[in-house]
Amino acid sequence: MRDFAISESPAVQAQLDRLGALSLPSGRLGLDTVRELCARLGNPQNNLPPVFHVAGTNGKGSTCTYLRTILEAEGLTVHSATKPHLVRYNERIRIAGELIEDDLLAALLKEVLDAGANLEPSFFEVTTVATFLAFSRTPADACVIETGLGGRLDATNVMPTAAVCGIATLGIDHEAFLLAPEVGVPADPLARIAFEKTSIAKPGVPLVTMAYPEIATAAVLDTAARIGAPVIMRGRKWDAQIAGSIQYRDELGELSLPLPALPGVHQAENAALAVAMIRHQRAVSVHLGAVGKGIANARWPARLQRLGAGPVTDLAQGRTVWLDGGHNPDAGLAIARHLESQPPVHLIMGMLTSKDPSAILKPLADHVLSISVVPAPGHEAHKPDDFAPFTSLPVQSFATVPEAIAALPPEGDVLIAGSLYLAGEVLRLNQEIPD
Repeated sequence: MRDFAISESPAVQAQLDRLGALSLPSGRLGLDTVRELCARLGNPQNNLPPVFHVAGTNGKGSTCTYLRTILEAEGLTVHSATKPHLVRYNERIRIAGELIEDDLLAALLKEVLDAGANLEPSFFEVTTVATFLAFSRTPADACVIETGLGGRLDATNVMPTAAVCGIATLGIDHEAFLLAPEVGVPADPLARIAFEKTSIAKPGVPLVTMAYPEIATAAVLDTAARIGAPVIMRGRKWDAQIAGSIQYRDELGELSLPLPALPGVHQAENAALAVAMIRHQRAVSVHLGAVGKGIANARWPARLQRLGAGPVTDLAQGRTVWLDGGHNPDAGLAIARHLESQPPVHLIMGMLTSKDPSAILKPLADHVLSISVVPAPGHEAHKPDDFAPFTSLPVQSFATVPEAIAALPPEGDVLIAGSLYLAGEVLRLNQEIPD
């Protein structure tokens, strides 16, 4: 699976070009290749600071961000690995809180690619092992590591243990990979997703989860029991009410915490999951003041982000421009919940053909003034006709986001959504490069 990463650094780009030529060999599944690649490089996955490992369909990146900012507010040094990147590949790897430097990134990628020359590793296997190398060679108090598409067969799942594991929301996404026919796995789609994500659980390591529909809950509990991981599930072992604050409670007591700066109730719920993970691990100590400060400090681009002043927003002539990389039904519902308290918006969409064209449109049906469709940079994207069956509004087509914004009627704010690749291009055009 190619990732179309680019860099302004010639040294990094040379290695990204090598990565871009890799693909997952047809029919090969499992962790054998990444384990062998790790072994050739001294098994760095066995020498990491305490790991906070997070999987899920939506919200896992935000949860990782809250974990990092809470731990940093305690004064701890934290490595973190999230995906995907928006503008620069460097965004995926933070070493002791700072984005990885180009020279180090290039050197690590080269080291891993050279070591795996005859293994035919995938893009994600190489980049995961490079991350393990980086984290094992620089001292830190903790690591926060996000999975990729799944969990069970995700390259990060070669880590033998963790301080705590977490599962964010569960929903249907990446069906071609996560719902591929296989013997001995749950038949129901949502139960299968729950099984795949829960399989990051480690024997004896707390597994902290959200609350899920009954069929997913059963899959989570069954999978965790088979692995031997104690489950701390929302609604059973912890809970949170979201109003003007986060009212969190578990067997250790109750906390009153501030709402995050990131908009949307779902972001407060992601923050609560991070708090539950912090509270149910024993590797590091975190005080209450750091929890609240960390939640308030968290920033996570392209998740209901209100764009600042720049070339793109200048075209909007004073109206608010929201940016969200959401591309599946759960993300559409989260955006819709936010828009319930906002005036209707002009929707600018760019969505990969591998995604459901109704995923965003259906939840936003009552919140949209107009619909414009643009390409998703570097990828095959849905055309206007693909969206037309899911809306009564006309669907217009534009070559770029700036052209779409310039053509809008004078009234109404703007929402750009449908793809993280599109979100990254918008941030680049608006000169808001994530740091």
